[in-house]
Amino acid sequence: MDNVSKSESASQASSPRAPEQLQFTGSGAEYFGIWIVNLLLTVVTLGVYSAWAKVRRLQYFYRHTELAGSSFDFHGSPGRILVGRVIALVMLLAYNYSVRLRSPLTIVILVGIAVVMPWLLRNSFRFRLYNTSWRGTRFHFRGTLAGAYRVFLLNGFLALITLYVMAPFMHQRLKAYQHDNSWFGRTRCSFHARAGQFYVLYLLLLAAMVGFALLIVFSGIGGALAALSQVQKPGGHVNPLAVYKALAILYGALILIGVSIAPAFHALMTNLIWNNTRLGEHRIECNMSPFVLIWITVSNFVLVVLTLGLFIPWAMVRLAKFQLESVRLLPASDLQEFVAAEPETIGAVGEEAATAFDFDISL
Repeated sequence: MDNVSKSESASQASSPRAPEQLQFTGSGAEYFGIWIVNLLLTVVTLGVYSAWAKVRRLQYFYRHTELAGSSFDFHGSPGRILVGRVIALVMLLAYNYSVRLRSPLTIVILVGIAVVMPWLLRNSFRFRLYNTSWRGTRFHFRGTLAGAYRVFLLNGFLALITLYVMAPFMHQRLKAYQHDNSWFGRTRCSFHARAGQFYVLYLLLLAAMVGFALLIVFSGIGGALAALSQVQKPGGHVNPLAVYKALAILYGALILIGVSIAPAFHALMTNLIWNNTRLGEHRIECNMSPFVLIWITVSNFVLVVLTLGLFIPWAMVRLAKFQLESVRLLPASDLQEFVAAEPETIGAVGEEAATAFDFDISL
């Protein structure tokens, strides 16, 4: 009997553990109350409350995201986020003001932003991860400042001078810097996707855009745009209906690009990134369907327009639920093995400045 029980225990120990699916338990109706209060208070306070609104939004989505029966949490301080936003706003206003005046200071400001931005982005990663926890254990980011300048400044410059031929390489190095330096407690993440895999997806994106452009040409938008150009000529006359038709086709085409090609690329890129990310010995699997994401994006857009924006909370919850539940963890051992790392203090300035300048720094 002892030998049988020992063999059964050994068999259970060697058998693969069941995947742990991410679950999102939030609802649009529940989030609507938070969203409408955030919106009203942000308007009444002329934007000051937006920092508190952001914390409430993140806490709602984090606390309704569960892994193995335990939810995540967000601990960011609204006051520190507000300070970061003020600094970001000052930088943005200084740049816009110098551009409008066509001042030589524009070059100085741009150089200053380029020099400071890698530090801000690195702080952004640190702030967001440090203020995220699961089962009481916090995440951390330990990328070096030199690595940030190499990824954001040097690789960004190389992408620019090569007319963005090196953009997929820069994207791959960014994700490697981001994920290789992320920790959960004392367990380190690792990133294994190659630059060639990024180039494949970018080439697919390029092919889709070229195909879409050809479709536009053959659908008659070229003739409509030619009619629009006649308006610019002296004495040019054109049928107003042709102008309206051209504008409708043009904006319709742009919207179609945004709600079809972009979500498909996002789904494929998300699958590539997370399927090549490890948490210690634990694997992460992501199977986000591009077609389902296109449908959700299109239907969300239509419903938001038809409801004059009131559907936004349901759209956000619907999108978050689909994206999160496309991810699951494949444990190599007991998840209780994680041990919390020593706490560290991170500033909110980096994240808010990066957000103000529209950088994609999301995990």
